[in-house]
Amino acid sequence: MADRFVAGQCPREVCSYPDAKGDQCDGCGHLINAVELINPKCKLCGATPTIRSSKHIFIDLAKIQPDLQQWINKQSKNWSYNATFFTNNLLKEGLHGRCITRDLKWGTAVPHPDYKDKVFYVWFDAPIGYISITGNYLGADNDD
Repeated sequence: MADRFVAGQCPREVCSYPDAKGDQCDGCGHLINAVELINPKCKLCGATPTIRSSKHIFIDLAKIQPDLQQWINKQSKNWSYNATFFTNNLLKEGLHGRCITRDLKWGTAVPHPDYKDKVFYVWFDAPIGYISITGNYLGADNDD
């Protein structure tokens, strides 16, 4: 099941928010994996989920952290306090690999034979839509 269908207690002792979601705690903003939740429950039926193995694609964010930190140091001068605080906390903790695929029936299919039953997670594929729509406003040929 998709991580957003799982909720439980935040695993961070400094938080312990009781309704953390399977990808992020809304209490402290910490990015988590559903398997880390304490007392996880399915948000649809209330049952305790069973952990199963599944092959996925990850982005190794730790590899880009030094360059990202340098860029953020230059750019964040114009950001809101909340955006700067949240970003710096993520970087202080150290970036980890993030899964970009899901076992769902709907979504953008992964174009690789080893992942034919996977789709891209919406947070990964949606931003390209925001960028590509700008073609409508930049004089792109839209005859179709």
